[in-house]
Amino acid sequence: MANLRESTRLNRPRRKVEEAEMDITPMIDCTFLLLIFFLVSSKMQAGEAIDLPPARHGSVAIVKESVILTVTKGPGEIANVYKGDGTTPANLIDGSTIAGQEAAIQAYVEEQVALDPLKVNVLIKAEKGLKHRDVTRVARAAGQAEVPQLYVAVLESQ
Repeated sequence: MANLRESTRLNRPRRKVEEAEMDITPMIDCTFLLLIFFLVSSKMQAGEAIDLPPARHGSVAIVKESVILTVTKGPGEIANVYKGDGTTPANLIDGSTIAGQEAAIQAYVEEQVALDPLKVNVLIKAEKGLKHRDVTRVARAAGQAEVPQLYVAVLESQ
C-alpha cells in the first residue's frame, strides 16, 4: 500500500510555475521625481577657492639660471618662438622653415649659455592650447645644446 501511494504521488502532474513580472514603472517614476527634486533644490554656486598643496614631483625653475623661450601659436603650421620672456616681435626667432627655426633655437641657447655661466637650464613657456608636437620640437631643439635641465611652463590666456 505504501508503494502505491508513493507511485501515485510521483506520477501526478506538477503545477506550472507562473513567472511573476514586476512592473517597474512606479519605480522609474519615483527615480525621476527624486532627480527633479534634487535638481530644483540644489544650489548652483561656485565653490570656495581652495589652496592646493604644492606638487610632489615638481621643482622650482630659477629664472636667473634659465634661458627662456616663449612659444605661441603661429599663423601657419609652425609655432612662433620668441627669445626671452614675452612676445616682442623683435625677439621672434625666424620660423620660415622648421629646420631653420630649430637650428636658430639651438644657436640661441648655446649663445646664452656661453655668455652667462649661471644659465644652465632652459625654461620653455608655452601658450595654453598649443599643440604638444610644437612644444616637443622646441624642447628637442633646445636639448641639442646639452643643458642639464629643461623646464616647461604653461602660460594662461589673459
